[in-house]
Amino acid sequence: MAMKDKVVLITGASSGIGLALASRFGLSGAKLAVCGRNLPVLEAAIAPLRAKGIQVIAIQADVAVQEDCKHFIEAALTQYGRIDVLINNAGISMRALFRDTQVEVIEQLMQINFMGTVYCTRFALDALLKSKGSIVGISSIAGYRGLPARSGYSASKFAMNGFLESIRTELLYEGVHVLTASPGFTSSGIRNKALSADGTPQGESPLDEGKIMSAEEVADHIYKAVVARKRTLTLTRQGKLTILLNKWFPAWMDKIVFNHFAGEPDSPLSRK
Repeated sequence: MAMKDKVVLITGASSGIGLALASRFGLSGAKLAVCGRNLPVLEAAIAPLRAKGIQVIAIQADVAVQEDCKHFIEAALTQYGRIDVLINNAGISMRALFRDTQVEVIEQLMQINFMGTVYCTRFALDALLKSKGSIVGISSIAGYRGLPARSGYSASKFAMNGFLESIRTELLYEGVHVLTASPGFTSSGIRNKALSADGTPQGESPLDEGKIMSAEEVADHIYKAVVARKRTLTLTRQGKLTILLNKWFPAWMDKIVFNHFAGEPDSPLSRK
């Protein structure tokens, strides 16, 4: 198996895509180090993986905190002595008009989604240069097309995409693989935890979660992209079409995207 005995680090592994990635890489023979903000919740989530014989250590870490990220990377190196794959998965979303949103909500999104990726990548980089390993960022279609009522989320993912493209170019001849993975809408719980204008979780999803791609499907695609050392991965027909049409017909896409999100249940968008 391609990932047998490789050391894979995954942030935000307590649920959703992060947990599905831990299972997919672990079942392929990888040794795992995972982190989450709530250690008891993280331990409970990965208990079934350990029951299957997957080697995994769990570290409490909030990726918005630089020292937590450093501790996570150092704990993995202490345990395994190397890093082969770093998956920057931890993230949070939002749903509110910018004019209604507290600035602190935008700061929180940038700190978790963008700076968390920067912190972990910086502290793991020397080890990844030694192993000629992979840096993965779990981005979004929102990192290519700004989405209404998700200004902070889109901004953080645009920042992640630019960061990954920059370091991919810097490392072009040093053997380190950099993958930007952009799932479409995924049944992962991220919308239930998305922040409202005042920073409280919205508590429910505006989508029918049963009709969108599962976290396990997304994890399988990402696993295969890492093995193949792909540059980018964009999932779902809708996601690929959105990026393509936005490149060639941006003004028209403003209207299409507005109308799409205005049609959500309880959408904050309205025409005046």
